[in-house]
Amino acid sequence: GTSCLIPGLFFSLFGPVTAKTAFLFILPQYNVSVPTADGEQVQYHYGLKDLVTILFYIFIAIILHAVVQEYALDKINRRLHLSKVKHSKFNESGQLVAFHLTSVIWCLYVVVTEGYISNPRSLWENYPHVYLPFQVKFFYLCQLAYWLHALPELYFQKVRKEEIPRQLRCIALYLVHIAGAYLLNLTRLGLILLLLQYLAEFFFHMARLVYFTDENNEKLFNVWAVVFVVTRLFTLTLYILVMGFGLPRVENQTLDPERGNFFTCLFSAPARMSVLLLVCLFQASVMWRFIHFQLRRWREYWNEQSSRKRAAAAAGAKQQAKPLKRDSGYHENGVVKAENGTSPRTKKLKSP
Repeated sequence: GTSCLIPGLFFSLFGPVTAKTAFLFILPQYNVSVPTADGEQVQYHYGLKDLVTILFYIFIAIILHAVVQEYALDKINRRLHLSKVKHSKFNESGQLVAFHLTSVIWCLYVVVTEGYISNPRSLWENYPHVYLPFQVKFFYLCQLAYWLHALPELYFQKVRKEEIPRQLRCIALYLVHIAGAYLLNLTRLGLILLLLQYLAEFFFHMARLVYFTDENNEKLFNVWAVVFVVTRLFTLTLYILVMGFGLPRVENQTLDPERGNFFTCLFSAPARMSVLLLVCLFQASVMWRFIHFQLRRWREYWNEQSSRKRAAAAAGAKQQAKPLKRDSGYHENGVVKAENGTSPRTKKLKSP
């Protein structure tokens, strides 16, 4: 139903408008020519018109969500015959696997082509990074559109009431971090952090999908545990490197909203230590939840194994206690006697 409703709504809204107005919805706005060593390059900054572009891609995200649900997840669900709780979690993980895989590939392409990985100094050099390449700005607009589209999807997917607070917290955290990096001109650092976060989330939701298809297969959860710990370490290292050592060395340390400098003025020694302390506390809380999850998972695994051993031991003891089947008679002086006391007749052998 959603896949048919949204295209009709889209064409009713944007059918009569001119091509010039349509570009306002489709393409990023606020392009400027920035002089470079090789000449001039078209780059972008942000403004209120970005909200119109984000609105357009919210509709696109709703359509893609419905396509993935109808043509992939619903068909798999019919074969698995999952319960209502598992059905809801399977749909959630299926959608997020598709999104995280796409975002990891896209984000990796952006950071490699822009040279943010090969040159880590570019994460803080020449801050504030007011002007963005097309692919960086477009990536951020699509990310904001996706997480905003997740709000109406809570209604379309008929998410259970007890699941809504958890999903709202997740959506809010992503929106705050992505919008914060975009508006505070920390887009380069934000790209690397999103890449690490999405990589860990992809393995987690992929492990859940495999678990729903085969509850005895938990190998991908072990892979996710390793990836999660590694990405947390890289994330904390990046925070310390950029916020503790990189940004404090930027020449312009004054607050200048007109030029996009919102952040460096916070990096006096006490403020820098407070920010890093908050970051460390947040990462510590994430690791604590992860350790708690792993301990609970291992406890459930060992309880299941011990219950299976007890069941097997009880079955073996029951089998040993079962009485042995006796012959139809009894032995007397080495000869089998019938129950009436007579000896059984011997069978004559035919001569060859």
